[in-house]
Amino acid sequence: MTQSEAAKRVAELKEERNAVILVHNYQIEEVQLLADFIGDSLGLSQQAADTDADVIVFCGVHFMAQTAKLLSPEKTVLMPDPSAGCPMADMITAEQVREFKAQHGGAPVVTYVNSTAEVKAESDICCTSSNAVEVVNSLEEDTVLFVPDEHLADWISRHTHKTIIAWAGYCPTHVRINPETVAYMKEQYPEAVFITHPEARHEVIDLADEVTSTAGMVSFARESDAQQIIVGTEEGLVDRLRRENPEKTFYVVPHTICPNMKKTSAAKVVDSLEKMQFEIEVDEAIAERARRAVERMLEVS
Repeated sequence: MTQSEAAKRVAELKEERNAVILVHNYQIEEVQLLADFIGDSLGLSQQAADTDADVIVFCGVHFMAQTAKLLSPEKTVLMPDPSAGCPMADMITAEQVREFKAQHGGAPVVTYVNSTAEVKAESDICCTSSNAVEVVNSLEEDTVLFVPDEHLADWISRHTHKTIIAWAGYCPTHVRINPETVAYMKEQYPEAVFITHPEARHEVIDLADEVTSTAGMVSFARESDAQQIIVGTEEGLVDRLRRENPEKTFYVVPHTICPNMKKTSAAKVVDSLEKMQFEIEVDEAIAERARRAVERMLEVS
């Protein structure tokens, strides 16, 4: 199926189903080109909740589709490839959150949205990579538990006086970015600025000119005077940056491919809509508690 054939068929099916296509920044370009909305996981879910669509097709990984279902429980949420998971989200379970909290005297749990609905349900409040510092600083307690990403927790600790006790999870894609490679690229492209994600290791963050979320990177690329930018996150984002900023040059840090983000294709989007297959469901008892943690975050930022 060609790109134009896929686009035409998706347009027909969207009208038939009253559907909206959400595409994460890390998806392959043929999927990005089908998007009604492209962005980060929470922002996409919020946009979908604000539409009158009956069907949401979420092109991303499983926890993202779950979050869309949490914020739009009355809508049908489809995932073109249900095997697209997130290793970091799978590094902690709901039972482990309960045990973690018990071990630390019931300290509040701040959970990164890159987590399962079951883990969110055990949390006091959620956060994104862009509002994590604000969320942590909004809490009254001096000690905060943070799950599942230890590197985002390290980034937060640089911007708060609170004690952060982190779960030892991580994003396999972001930890593959090593400081030696970044230093070499900065030498090769001395006019370039280096931007990276707070999921990166602290040695990489120390080399960065800007540390921000994927949405923040989109804004930085658009607003910065820099004409050359080294991008330290999943390489799919660079396709979007190049489309939206054709006058600028972007360099990709090598080995930044998330295999799960590459599972969705234009053909799978068509199949999902045609067959209304791979619907995401969240147990309502879990959904209610998980939704509360997300809503508490939205009240803060």
